[in-house]
Amino acid sequence: MKALTGFGDVQAAGAAVLREALAGRPEPHAAGVRVGTQVPGDRTPETPQLPYVMVRLDANLPHSSMANARCTLRVTVWHTAADPAWDLAVLCQGLLIVHSGDVIRGVRPGTGPLPARDTATGIDLSTFTVLANVRPVLL
Repeated sequence: MKALTGFGDVQAAGAAVLREALAGRPEPHAAGVRVGTQVPGDRTPETPQLPYVMVRLDANLPHSSMANARCTLRVTVWHTAADPAWDLAVLCQGLLIVHSGDVIRGVRPGTGPLPARDTATGIDLSTFTVLANVRPVLL
């Protein structure tokens, strides 16, 4: 009989990786950054909650053996201007790519970073995706 397996919450794990890795970074574009998994409710240029990094699960493709899942994580960075949004996105992408841990075993680049503008608020942002290999857990 096959072992009963599943996969951890890769979205929460990705956010936790960035939250921990960004804490105390010396780069000015990382100062005061908040990391979460939801679109920030109040994201106007005057709001002191910027910069904000959101991690979301875009795709979850478990291997038929359940020995691995390949997940696409989309990371969106809202910032006070286009350049720091890009710089912070590049930093976040690099921090995810070098990570290996209990839930996420390895990460490869996907797309981006790509600069954009939040259509609801006009705030500059940058977004990218990474492909994460996720470890199975026994249920």
